[in-house]
Amino acid sequence: MLCGGKKYYFAVAVCIITLTSTVTVSYLRLQRLSHQPKVIQEGGKCREKIANSTITPLEDNKTFIISPYFDDRESKVTRVIGIVHHEDVKQLYCWFCCQPNGKIYVSNAKIDVHSDRFGFPYGAADIVCLEPENCDPTHVSIHQSAHGSIDQLPRFEIKNRKAEPFAVDFTVCISAMFGNYNNVLQFIQSMEMYKILGAQKVLIYKNNCSHLMEKVLKFYVEEGTVEIIPWPINSHLKVSSKWHFMQDGTHIGYYGQITALNDCIYRNMQRSKFVVLNDVDEIILPLKHPDWKTMMSSLQEQNPGTGIFLFENHIFPETISTHTFNISSWSTVPGVDVLQHVHREPDRKDVINPRKMIVDPQKVIQTSVHSVLRAYGNSVNVPMDVALIYHCRKPLQRDLPRESLIKDTTLWRYNSSLIMNVNKVLSQTIL
Repeated sequence: MLCGGKKYYFAVAVCIITLTSTVTVSYLRLQRLSHQPKVIQEGGKCREKIANSTITPLEDNKTFIISPYFDDRESKVTRVIGIVHHEDVKQLYCWFCCQPNGKIYVSNAKIDVHSDRFGFPYGAADIVCLEPENCDPTHVSIHQSAHGSIDQLPRFEIKNRKAEPFAVDFTVCISAMFGNYNNVLQFIQSMEMYKILGAQKVLIYKNNCSHLMEKVLKFYVEEGTVEIIPWPINSHLKVSSKWHFMQDGTHIGYYGQITALNDCIYRNMQRSKFVVLNDVDEIILPLKHPDWKTMMSSLQEQNPGTGIFLFENHIFPETISTHTFNISSWSTVPGVDVLQHVHREPDRKDVINPRKMIVDPQKVIQTSVHSVLRAYGNSVNVPMDVALIYHCRKPLQRDLPRESLIKDTTLWRYNSSLIMNVNKVLSQTIL
């Protein structure tokens, strides 16, 4: 009887598992079918207005479109980087116009608000739509409804449609420049260090900066190093200069930094082998290698299948100076001289140092500031004896005496090239 009872319960369990699996598969199939593009109009032409702003609000004024990107890493989708209100935006649709047949398809969008919102009501979001099977649309419109006229909707170019060989090895993403930024000398030093270490491109999401800084940016744009992405986020939302929501009526943190970082990754997915995610007052300094290329080659060899490399941040307080290199012509330039600051704060007990990243953009799905949220492949923490982040800023441990700091002159290994390059930039601008 006991044996028979066991068989009975086993059979019941098998039936339950089978039924659950069948229901789950059916539900997922229905979900996918509900997101399949549907033809709503034929024989028309795509006459809608092409949007050319970096940030475009929709009619609801709670959805803001940055840019759509083609993404076929799992299935053929258009992934739109945007900003949405995490509660109020419930439904969106992608409208695709396929030429030359003039068919207009509408796809039910999946709205994926990134988990790192830090309490703010608005956050970075992926608006993901399946594309029509027999069409490679070049543009998409986003709407709150599956009905209406496409002629009334702004149209966005779908980037990354064509795979191309990498144009550069390293692109640095800086997000976002705001607060009438005027740390001119440190900015130039960072740009020149990035170039010495191997960066060929620096993207800057610019909200605003000083008049003097504008002249420096113009120089680097004309040189071909810098690409400026206009970032007028405060024209659309109440922005906070802090990363965490303070119940002060602001909408989004740190000038939408996380959204800009995600856009920068996708913007460079087809054109840069690696993307460096750090702030302009930070430099990822190799200790065992002369530059980023040899360092990353070694790290990839040691960590096969890894696409995200995290580097530990260390504070070099700008209040502690070492006047080994006194360059008189730099004294009239506003900003911090990093060559004078080679003492770093010791690690704090029970405090984990934040990290910044060098990533393979093709392996990233979503990123935050100090880690990726979703990715293909592994992440690895790079040991401090391989590289660290030189972060020259105001001290975190304000009461430490100088003798408690650690002298670290790694940056001085590059002093000759850095001094020469900075002087060249200053001589070619009107500074």
